[in-house]
Amino acid sequence: MYDLIKTLSLFAYPLGGFFLLAALAVGLRLFGRPRIAIAIAAFAVAWLWVWSMPATSERLRAGLESQYDYLAVEQVPEGDAIVVLGGAFSRDAAWPYPSAGGSVDRYWHGARLYRAGRAPKIILSGGRHPDRPDDLSEAEAGAQFLGDMGVPGEALLLDNRSRTTHDHIRYLKPLLAEAGIDRLLLVTSATHMRRAEAVFHYAGLEVTPVATAFSVPSDPVITLRRYLPSVGGLSGSTRVVHEWLGYAFYRVRGWL
Repeated sequence: MYDLIKTLSLFAYPLGGFFLLAALAVGLRLFGRPRIAIAIAAFAVAWLWVWSMPATSERLRAGLESQYDYLAVEQVPEGDAIVVLGGAFSRDAAWPYPSAGGSVDRYWHGARLYRAGRAPKIILSGGRHPDRPDDLSEAEAGAQFLGDMGVPGEALLLDNRSRTTHDHIRYLKPLLAEAGIDRLLLVTSATHMRRAEAVFHYAGLEVTPVATAFSVPSDPVITLRRYLPSVGGLSGSTRVVHEWLGYAFYRVRGWL
């Protein structure tokens, strides 16, 4: 089910929408409707252009990120544990160490909070991904990364089963109850925090959101390139659509 939902969701993203429109245009052309086909093809190109503009991507991401402040560690209240939600690591069979992506700032900020004494424990949540050639879970990769940063192993608690935001609740709650942990500092990317915080609150957990990995500049420079399509712009817009879809799906399922 996990893989099926992830696969189907691709067609709801901007790039997937472009290919669906392009396929429709080709079909109409083959069935003798050239004018409609050209109109839909033109719309498909415009659709992809708009979603791929950095100006569009920044505006969409700002809509999620502006709900949270980028707090210095001294401003963060103390808690019983820091929860770092996974999603940063992959690993190639030929490379012996976890390979970090843009979301690695979650782990970095978790370590920063720990070293500042904001909580005595760090909980790492993230299961094994079917695309990985090894058997390393996201939480285990994060533990290796934090260990390299000097965080002691005895300060870490690992949830090796969660693969979605909702899974974090399903598998974390028993772990928290067993460890007697009540007050959580929730660390995740700013674009992901709205959905993550809502899920934790719905589960009745006491959390303080500590957003990180803010990606929109506070004072962007207006240039022509912000209105030209780019891979980075499309990627940023897709992340926002992913959060919209995830939030709506969780609403429908009654998880929020």
